[in-house]
Amino acid sequence: MDPLRKQLLYVGSGAFLIIAVGAVSAYLILTSGRVSIDTASIQAPLIGLTSTAPGILDAVYVHTGDMITANQPVALVGTQVITSKVAGMVVSVNDAVGAQVNAGVEVVTMIDPSQLRVVDRIDENKGFAQIRIGDPVRFTVDAFSGKTFTGVIDEIAPTSNQSGIVFNISSQRQVQQFDVKARFDTSAYPELRNGMSARMEIYTK
Repeated sequence: MDPLRKQLLYVGSGAFLIIAVGAVSAYLILTSGRVSIDTASIQAPLIGLTSTAPGILDAVYVHTGDMITANQPVALVGTQVITSKVAGMVVSVNDAVGAQVNAGVEVVTMIDPSQLRVVDRIDENKGFAQIRIGDPVRFTVDAFSGKTFTGVIDEIAPTSNQSGIVFNISSQRQVQQFDVKARFDTSAYPELRNGMSARMEIYTK
């Protein structure tokens, strides 16, 4: 085969591959449903650090926003040094040094940033039945307008959130709401913070 014909064949094959990939992507977009949620937020479970016995809050060693390590001292209540159980970020501190603190009362509250999720409740009649674990997600946050983040659904509540019941005015039937959570690569998006407002789009099959 002469070099010119070989080169044309190579270019043609590459063009066909690009067109094929584009066609597959377009097909997936066209055949996927989309569930939009406008009231989502970035959240991680709160971890409360408490004293096991009552005493005077003699010292606090951390501040809101600090990144701390596992087993790091965060406060002193009486003779008890309160330490963190895991590494994470401090989100609130009781800085009333000199005050009496009861057992079980949180002195420092923290989160594990690796557990951040996009979280929201969705009405059962607004696409909930189509959502599955592993569905891809795109989301935006109000703090970074114009930037799109990606994730994947990793938790769907097995039961409704009874405290979140709303009413469908047209039928007066109770509409149940379910919690849905999507994980994302926290190392890729270090700018995302606990409590940020978000809008999420779930792409269902």
